[in-house]
Amino acid sequence: MTQLILIRHGETLWNTERRMQGQLDSPLTARGVWQACRLGERLKSLPFSALYSSDLPRARQTAQHIAEATGHVIIDDARLRERHFGLFEGLTRAEMEKHDAEIYTRFMSRDPHYAVPGGESPAGFFARCRAALEELAARHAGDTIAIVTHGLVLDAAYRAATGLALDAQRPVPLVNASLNWFDCDGGRWSAGRWGDADHLGDGVTIFGDGTV
Repeated sequence: MTQLILIRHGETLWNTERRMQGQLDSPLTARGVWQACRLGERLKSLPFSALYSSDLPRARQTAQHIAEATGHVIIDDARLRERHFGLFEGLTRAEMEKHDAEIYTRFMSRDPHYAVPGGESPAGFFARCRAALEELAARHAGDTIAIVTHGLVLDAAYRAATGLALDAQRPVPLVNASLNWFDCDGGRWSAGRWGDADHLGDGVTIFGDGTV
C-alpha cells in the first residue's frame, strides 16, 4: 500500500479570470505564491519519501516552495499534466461557446469519449492519470509520496477511488493548494481526506472544472 498526497497547484491568474488553462499556463497570483509557501510549511511536519510534480510551470512553481521548505528534490513527470483541452485552452466558458457552439455543446455533454479538437477525451485522460499514479505508487510501495499536480488529475484519482463514472458530476470541489489523500495498492484505490486546506486558514480558493 502506498499513500499518495495529491496537491493542486496554488491559485493562478487564469483561475481568477475563469479561463481554461489545460496545458497552457498562467502565473501564480500573489495569493497563489502565499498558498504555496503555506504548503511548504505544512509539509515540513508530514514525512514523505519523494516529491513529484507536473512539469507545467504553475505546478512546478508550487512544488518549488515545498522543496525549499522540506529539502526534497522535485521529480518532474509530464504524465501529471492537466488534461489537454485543445482549441478551448485559454478561453472562458462564454468565449468557448462563442468560438464554436456545436463543439462547446458536445464538450459540455460529458461524453467520456469526446475530445475537443486538439485535446484529450475524459476517458483517455483518465487512463493516462491512473496509469501514471499507479506506476508511481508501485515505485514507492509502502511509502508516502507527495505529488503536485492539477485539478482534474485529482478528479481522476477521486473517480478511481470511488468508482464515480466519467460522465457524472463530481460532488466535491477542487481546492487550490489543498492536500488530497489516497491509498493505492496495485489497481486498488481508497480515498482519505479530500480538500485538506487547514494550512490556508481564510486563504482558501475554490475553482471548478472551468478553470483547470
